[in-house]
Amino acid sequence: MTGTGTPLLELTDLSVNYGAIQAVRGLTLHVQEGEVVTLIGANGAGKTTTLRAVSRVLRPVAGTVRFAGRDITRLPPDEAVKLGIAQSPEGRQVLARQSVQDNLELGAYTRRDAAGVRQDITRMYERFPRLGERRAQLAGTLSGGEQQMLAIARAMMSRPRLLLLDEPSLGLAPIIVREIFSIIRELNEQGTTILLVEQNARLAMQSSHRTYVLEAGQMTFHGDSPELLNDERVLHAYLGG
Repeated sequence: MTGTGTPLLELTDLSVNYGAIQAVRGLTLHVQEGEVVTLIGANGAGKTTTLRAVSRVLRPVAGTVRFAGRDITRLPPDEAVKLGIAQSPEGRQVLARQSVQDNLELGAYTRRDAAGVRQDITRMYERFPRLGERRAQLAGTLSGGEQQMLAIARAMMSRPRLLLLDEPSLGLAPIIVREIFSIIRELNEQGTTILLVEQNARLAMQSSHRTYVLEAGQMTFHGDSPELLNDERVLHAYLGG
């Protein structure tokens, strides 16, 4: 059951630049507590830029970012993590020369409850058994799928209310992609709200409650994911219909 009150995340008239390029223009969207919401669009549509604005890595030039009713538009990234926003970035970006264990500990860098961190690491090893088997292994020697699991597990170590996932299926074999999306659905069922950017539009929409379609930095249309899966515009542009 998804929430219907104040959105957990609300972007209003958001504009974000990459240098001299305006990557996002006047974007308005919201994510309710308990939802999986996906952003789809061609390369360069502004999807990753939107996630980086939410995680406070990029500062908007206009508009607002509100989280749990609070304006966080100018909040530093580490403070956003403390509030409950975590990101699993495109390309995974694990610390290649550090162990799996070290990567997970880094994910909890804003926390001060050492016992709770240890318990959560144990839970991550239970949720991702392959990581448990490789806890002392350097992250850079893991397979692509294992690195993606580690990136998600590391983000979950901050106990986020909102998990930002950027292209979790990128470069992975289909059987591993299905496993990753099974994990995403499980995390949502257990209470984590998710904003998802994904190149596999069909799989993303099948795994989400609502979808926003971005083109050239602007939102062109949005709706419930099951309905948009049968929308002619989406079928022809993104689903090969």
